[in-house]
Amino acid sequence: MDKMRSMEVFVRVVDAGSFSAAARTLDMSTVMVSKHIAALEQLVGARLLHRTTRSQSLSEIGQQYAEQCRHILQLVQAAESGALAMRTIPRGTLKVSAPAAFGSRCLAPAMAEYLELHPEVNLELDLSNRLSDLVEEGLDAAIRIGPLPDSTLVARPLTALQMMVCAAPAYLARHGTPRTPEELARHRCLDFSHWRHKARWQFGSNEGTTPSCRMRSNNGEALRLAAVAGLGLVMQADAVLADEIAAGRLVPVLREYWPQPRPMHLIYPRDRQSTPKLASFVEFVVQRFGT
Repeated sequence: MDKMRSMEVFVRVVDAGSFSAAARTLDMSTVMVSKHIAALEQLVGARLLHRTTRSQSLSEIGQQYAEQCRHILQLVQAAESGALAMRTIPRGTLKVSAPAAFGSRCLAPAMAEYLELHPEVNLELDLSNRLSDLVEEGLDAAIRIGPLPDSTLVARPLTALQMMVCAAPAYLARHGTPRTPEELARHRCLDFSHWRHKARWQFGSNEGTTPSCRMRSNNGEALRLAAVAGLGLVMQADAVLADEIAAGRLVPVLREYWPQPRPMHLIYPRDRQSTPKLASFVEFVVQRFGT
């Protein structure tokens, strides 16, 4: 016999006052009710109920066992209710990875609104330019910039990023505005040290160049701040530089030579897309940054 079911039947017999009354509420035969009670009495090695033709009463052991059964059944019900809520309400810790510059300038500010909408969700945001392994590192989702390799991950397209070249008005006033990529050799450029060589300062279909660099860093935020301070020209995504351009702190140059926009995707393991916390995050990010 199923022990949990037998406990439920026992508690129902105690509450109903008789085997027959309990059987009716359980839609079960009186014989089956008796079998459940007998199974429990055999399990505990003692009589739980004293029965006569007219009444029933709990034994001393039965009284204590009934209280314990109620407590166990309440815990089981609470656990099941909690599991159901986890499947219907976004809650829990959401682990997300994103490129450092886009994550700090674009994704992180948007997450304040997302967390306000979903107060029972906590966020662990890993901002790094390394390609993390979602499954191995237990990540729920990641944002990737550039072409994606074939994989079993779900990939939702986001708005492509346009790489652009900008400089501060003060820098351009001192050093002039470059008209062609070849003129970058006479300018100060701010270089991202983790670029793949073929992607470095790439214009159009060329293989990319490495202009004279006054400063190189593995942190896009540091390069953006250096550009705003007038140290040199920077090549970064439009989403990262949008606020600086709108405020006039940076000025786009070499527009006609900018490379093709780079694809950006939100990726996540296929077997996790049904969880409310991930589903709500995917919906929010696609609405905010989608095409």
